[in-house]
Amino acid sequence: MALTDTAIRKAKASDKPQKLTDGAGMYLLLNPNGSKWWRLDYRHNGKRKTLSLGTYPDTGLADARDKRDAARKLLAAGIDPSEQRKAEKAAGEERAANSFEVVAREWLGKQTWVEHYRVKVEAWMANDVYPYVGGRPIAELSAPEFLRVGRRMEERGALESAHRVLQTCGQVMRYAIATGRADRNPVADLKGAIASPAERHHAAITDPAVLGGLLRAIEGYTGDITTRAALKLSALLFVRPGELRHAEWAEFDLDAGEWNIPAGKMKMRQPHLVPLCEQAVAILRELHQLTGRGQYVFPGGRSPRRPMSNNAINAALRRMGYGTDTMTAHGFRATARTILDEVLGYRVDFIEHQLAHAVKDPNGRAYNRTAHLPERRKMMQGWADYLDALRAGGNVVAIRTKAG
Repeated sequence: MALTDTAIRKAKASDKPQKLTDGAGMYLLLNPNGSKWWRLDYRHNGKRKTLSLGTYPDTGLADARDKRDAARKLLAAGIDPSEQRKAEKAAGEERAANSFEVVAREWLGKQTWVEHYRVKVEAWMANDVYPYVGGRPIAELSAPEFLRVGRRMEERGALESAHRVLQTCGQVMRYAIATGRADRNPVADLKGAIASPAERHHAAITDPAVLGGLLRAIEGYTGDITTRAALKLSALLFVRPGELRHAEWAEFDLDAGEWNIPAGKMKMRQPHLVPLCEQAVAILRELHQLTGRGQYVFPGGRSPRRPMSNNAINAALRRMGYGTDTMTAHGFRATARTILDEVLGYRVDFIEHQLAHAVKDPNGRAYNRTAHLPERRKMMQGWADYLDALRAGGNVVAIRTKAG
């Protein structure tokens, strides 16, 4: 006789397990402790087996019958429902193990970024990506899902970050393909789908007379000694602000006049050699007496185990009266790029190589870190001497060499 909900509710536990049958092999097992388990007895390949269908009341009578009927359909097709369930569980565990977040974190762990950039990328992913696609199997993600990630950021005006986040997602997808956990990269289909951010230029002084005034202001800067040294070296070496902030004493050979920046600290992920002019070496030797016992050339104010704040140089410029629309820490690069070319006449490829931009030789190959080193040494010393003359306020006559 088939069960009813009323009969199930009225059933009382005894000192032995009881079977309340419903038909077609299904029954409710009433245990002495009062728990009620749905069971299905069946035979497959001549063997008697039992399949659990859930517990009552979480699984009601109607739901249990639906599960029973589904299992009997599998049996009719020659499939063992117990083995089918194990396969589904294994597939689910594999899907969870290959979720986007799991693969993304694995990929992030292999990156050799500077710490502050790593923190930024991890925050982007945690805030803008993982809540929406992090739990999805990476092989099943589609372009519209990633588009929605980008659109959410676009709607709040974070266009530049949206493009960077999608770029990172694309790198994760390529890693998934390489490691056999995805077949294609759907992010590649989103080209042009997100509005492009307005081109942003770092404010920079390119008028030699105005630059002379800035150099005099730096010379008279009364703030932190290490910050003043960083300002001077920003003008002399025109490396990226992050590269300067994270400079370590172990990277310098002051006797040889060289600063070897490892690939992991460079934007292009290629090691970079900076020839040091006499003025830069003198600044560094003086600074070494102050910070040379530590790791960083420019240690942070709160802890010598961390580099100086990423806002230190910009804050010093503001303190000297140079607003964000006039000069920035990154602007020293544009200053050098413009004046070295347009005023001093150095070859553009020498300048670009010293800026650590992607420069290729006539055969289309990337130059190595020591390419044109003698010419770049001369250029860097010539640039430093030119800055000295500007700071002194004299009339500087540009000699356009184009030979370096």
